Amino acid sequence: MVTTMVAPSRVESLASSGIQSIPKEYVRPQEELTSIGNIFEEEKKHEGPQVPTIDFEDLVSEDKEARERCHEALKKAASEWGVMHLVNHGVPEELMDRVRVAGEGFFNQPVEEKEKYANDHASGNIQGYGSKLANNASGQLEWEDYFFHLVHPEDKRDMKIWPKNPSDYIPATSEYAKHLRGLTTKVLSALSLCLGLKEDRLETEVGGKDELLIQMKINYYPKCPQPELALGVEAHTDVSALTFILHNMVPGLQLFYEGKWITAKCVPNSIIMHIGDTVEILSNGKYKSILHRGLVNKEKVRISWAAFCEPPKEKIILKPLPETVSETEPALYPPRTFSQHIEHKLFRKTQELNGAK
Repeated sequence: MVTTMVAPSRVESLASSGIQSIPKEYVRPQEELTSIGNIFEEEKKHEGPQVPTIDFEDLVSEDKEARERCHEALKKAASEWGVMHLVNHGVPEELMDRVRVAGEGFFNQPVEEKEKYANDHASGNIQGYGSKLANNASGQLEWEDYFFHLVHPEDKRDMKIWPKNPSDYIPATSEYAKHLRGLTTKVLSALSLCLGLKEDRLETEVGGKDELLIQMKINYYPKCPQPELALGVEAHTDVSALTFILHNMVPGLQLFYEGKWITAKCVPNSIIMHIGDTVEILSNGKYKSILHRGLVNKEKVRISWAAFCEPPKEKIILKPLPETVSETEPALYPPRTFSQHIEHKLFRKTQELNGAK
């Protein structure tokens, strides 16, 4: 039976094999299935809460009132949602299109060509082409393949695993990373001011100009014959300081807001930005790292480019900043390195999967 077959190592190969039903490893637990709907129908809904849109042009406006309005909107979105559409963000539309074309071009190659860039978790080589490994506790798999690599700073890149084809992949991705690094400074500066901190405070706390890393993960979600049973990415919060997401205008992102799954609209020329756990910790929970997931569909391939801005793993102790803590608002998070925070999340997830309370 197809439903009990062992899945190939790549979801793309599985999706293109002509199967009518998905292997059991990809079927989500019953309690999740009741909330998985048709993503195209979900995206059309206009009633209920909507992911906020922030016009970043106002952030650098000469009009003081426009700047203040933008800061207030940003603070509200970061505090209530932890996710937003950024428009007029300063990344050229033409460059975003080049990044999309290059990423799609890589995934449009035969699987055997992409395998030349395969990662190897067993040897600790996590950069490259891969698919989600099964969680030992659940055996659960996600309906996606991906390409993952560090894109900033330049001197830490491993160019051996950057795709040579398409030929514009390296130039486009490199330029995009520079723009994202600049955008990161703008966002962290504004978020600092909104907390009443010095403008450079949050950026300094996550590694500053020299230590902050940007990791790129291109998520490739093939068409799925039973999208009502699967997830592209299971529910999680990002461990990063900030995450910037570009996509190919196929809906899929959902946010868990006020007890319900809300579907993000596809906003032309926008970049979706998440507040990650790191900034939530530094702000003592004043900014939110929202639970989110990715849905799949049977009609269109979805691709997203997620750029994770992360502090160095061991050099910095993450804890609520003193200015965010008081007698009435005690520290909500214990001091941890970024590496320890990741281990804590993995341990807690394993405990939950094992039925621990």
